[in-house]
Amino acid sequence: MEFRPCIDIHDGKVKQIVGGSLTEADRASIVKENFVAEMDAAFYAKLYKSRGIRGGHVILLNGVGTEGYEKTKEQAFLALSAYPGGLQVGGGITAENAGEYLEAGASHVVVTSYAFRQGKIDYERLEKLKNAVGKEHLVLDLSCRKKEQGYVVVTDRWQNETKEYVTEELMDKLADFCDEFLIHAVDVEGKSGGIEKELVKKLGAWGKIPVTYAGGVHNFEDLRFLKELGQNRVNVTIGSALDLFGGNMKFEEVIEYIRSPLTYN
Repeated sequence: MEFRPCIDIHDGKVKQIVGGSLTEADRASIVKENFVAEMDAAFYAKLYKSRGIRGGHVILLNGVGTEGYEKTKEQAFLALSAYPGGLQVGGGITAENAGEYLEAGASHVVVTSYAFRQGKIDYERLEKLKNAVGKEHLVLDLSCRKKEQGYVVVTDRWQNETKEYVTEELMDKLADFCDEFLIHAVDVEGKSGGIEKELVKKLGAWGKIPVTYAGGVHNFEDLRFLKELGQNRVNVTIGSALDLFGGNMKFEEVIEYIRSPLTYN
């Protein structure tokens, strides 16, 4: 289990928001903000670099072409240049622009909506991406929402449900195209109200390539559950609950806890 930090950027500012409040309209007035940083994205990148923490993700929350996107992209590039090779980047990534982010210093590009078409995995696009950047530089985001049938993958800033569910079979197939998975539990993302234990257990049982879970972590008990249910092989992102973003969980204590050996009560 590793700590994978985040730098979420919206309207050119590092923020923590309730993810489900993002819409295609992308108006600041309807985005629910938990935290807006005074420091820029490069500050957080340098902090993570100083602690030797790799694999964090920089996410551009503005849609391509919307108001605020260029300022957000500028901040993302500042973060990547401050920690070359140490951060992943996602948000509007396609086969056509992925190389630009790798050249700017990203270790991986994180892809969600581009990999889907009409609610299903588009394997032609995945192959195109794989050829463009290499499997070793590609992270697939399978952010999902809990339904009666299981966890359905959602795209387009979590507004649209697909026909795909997070299953071992799907992850087996997609592992041929990527180096890692990033999975947000969108129902609890940004709410600091507890993790999706069933999802974590499912991810830990699979465990064939690195998987990072995000969503709902709000105390060290959640981290204990993640270690145990995820069999110590599900990485974790913490957003609003972290003191760096206005929360109560101290950054240094989180790092120490995650790096400590797995123990069961």
